[in-house]
Amino acid sequence: MAKSIIVEGKTTAEAIEKGLKELKVSKNMVEIKTLEEEKKRSFYSILAPRVVKVEMTLKEDINPETKNVIKKKKEINTNMDEIEAVATKLKEFFNSIIDDAECKVEIENFNICVKINGENINHLIGYRGATINALQTIASAIANKNSSSKIIVMVDVGNYREKREKTLEELAEKISKTVIKTKKSITLEPMTAYERKIIHTKLQDSDKVKTFSKGEEPHRRVVIALK
Repeated sequence: MAKSIIVEGKTTAEAIEKGLKELKVSKNMVEIKTLEEEKKRSFYSILAPRVVKVEMTLKEDINPETKNVIKKKKEINTNMDEIEAVATKLKEFFNSIIDDAECKVEIENFNICVKINGENINHLIGYRGATINALQTIASAIANKNSSSKIIVMVDVGNYREKREKTLEELAEKISKTVIKTKKSITLEPMTAYERKIIHTKLQDSDKVKTFSKGEEPHRRVVIALK
């Protein structure tokens, strides 16, 4: 039997948003039915908060192709011959665009790691990692252009990733304490999926706060709130 929930909100849109978060699905994966209001308001209840109830039911077998795509992510490539060929291609690419730094391309657990080191390489990182993220996007596109399955590429400049991870973990800890103290949720600045995952992972075992993301890329943000 399909899973159904009933959620409430001040508006239909608010109720739907709450339901999607609870079910952890996108809007196209549910059937939505606005329920009748409990009772018509009387004169004495006119100042009471308006409540809209919505029933949300997970779709089953309505679109098998879509369902399979959602359930099954693209498999990670484990063909070492193909991965090594891509690594060589990426080595040539980075050597062609970078001439003032050392570039190493290594394979770790079927993933390709591009490590760039040298002096005066901050321009390859950019403001809040904008340039390094752009380089990683380009490298991933090159790696997966003709790949039979997904190849993960990580680009690091001057050990920036490790430093950024530590900074974000410290930020998550600091913000969570503020949320607990003030009892008010805090929305962080827009982050990449990789950076948001660091925040979520750092606080996933907390018994006092929870995290979730909101907004659309590239302006998606992490919200830290009380449980």
